[in-house]
Formats: sequence, structure tokens, C-alpha cells
Amino acid sequence: MSTQKWSLDPAHTNIHFKAKHLMITTVTGSFGSFDGSVETEGEDFSTGKFSFSADVASISTGSEERDGHLKSDDFFNAEQFPKLTFVGKEVKNVDGDEFELHGEMTIRDVTKPIVLNIEVGGVAKDPWGNLKAGFSFKGKLNRKDFGLKFHVVNEAGNLLVSDEIKMEGEVQLAAVETAVEA
Repeated sequence: MSTQKWSLDPAHTNIHFKAKHLMITTVTGSFGSFDGSVETEGEDFSTGKFSFSADVASISTGSEERDGHLKSDDFFNAEQFPKLTFVGKEVKNVDGDEFELHGEMTIRDVTKPIVLNIEVGGVAKDPWGNLKAGFSFKGKLNRKDFGLKFHVVNEAGNLLVSDEIKMEGEVQLAAVETAVEA
């Protein structure tokens, strides 16, 4: 069996997070600088070893003021904890091309287990002969589990920012190296 190494293609990858604001609207954000890799047996993603990191300073929500607040100690503390990471530990097939990716997310040096729901889009060669793979993911976490402590309640009793944060994305990987095991 051969081991296939894949690198995240940032030009064809979108990773977002969503939080409720005042519990009446949703604010969407992303990270502009991130990296990731996967190692599989051949093209079988059920055997995948996944890793991902994002530069906290690259956070973007469409508001410089909000982005600055998210980088502060109330949330990510980008100065002291410049990266967030995810390491996949186990992949479980749910149905056909649908999987659960069990792993560990680290934010502010706090590591907690999370589960991402993955839908594999497939594997194909681009017009230049490069092997690519794609998948979609969704997941959620509780921001307070990771020390993102900002907590304000409005006069109606609603949280300014929800504790539950949803994550979703479209990921494209590029094959970078194949090693044949003897």
C-alpha cells in the first residue's frame, strides 16, 4: 500500500466560523492565513491523518473593530496564542462519502475533543495533471471551553455573543508526495 501526502490548497479552500450576535443574527468570520495536511493510505480518506492550523492574527469578520476585539484577551489573545490547531485522531465512516472526523482542537493552549462531519467530494486530476481531493466539513464547539471568556448580557437577557460557534468549510487538497511501503 502507498502512503499519499496531501497539502491544503489555500486558493481553493474556504473555512468559516459563525456566531450568533444578540441571538438574533449570525456573524461570519474566517482566517486569511492557514495551513493543513493529510496523510492517507492511497486515496482512502477514511485512513486519513489530518492536521490544520490558522494564524489568529489573520481573523476577518468584515469589521476591523470586531476583528481587533477578537484578537484581544477577551477572545483569542493573538499575541500570546498566535495559532489555533486541529489534529484529526480517528475517521469513522457514517454512510458512503460521509464521515465523522474525531480530533482535538487547540485554542489558547486549551485542547478539547471535537467532531467534524465530513463529506468527501472526490479525487480528480486538474488540467495540468495534478491530483486533487475535495471535501466539505461542518462542526461546532463551545468557545468558553477554550477560554474565550467575553460574556455580556443585554437588557433582554440575551448573550451578546453565543457560546456555540459553528465551523464549516470547503477544502481542496493537492497531492504532494507518494511513498510506497514495502
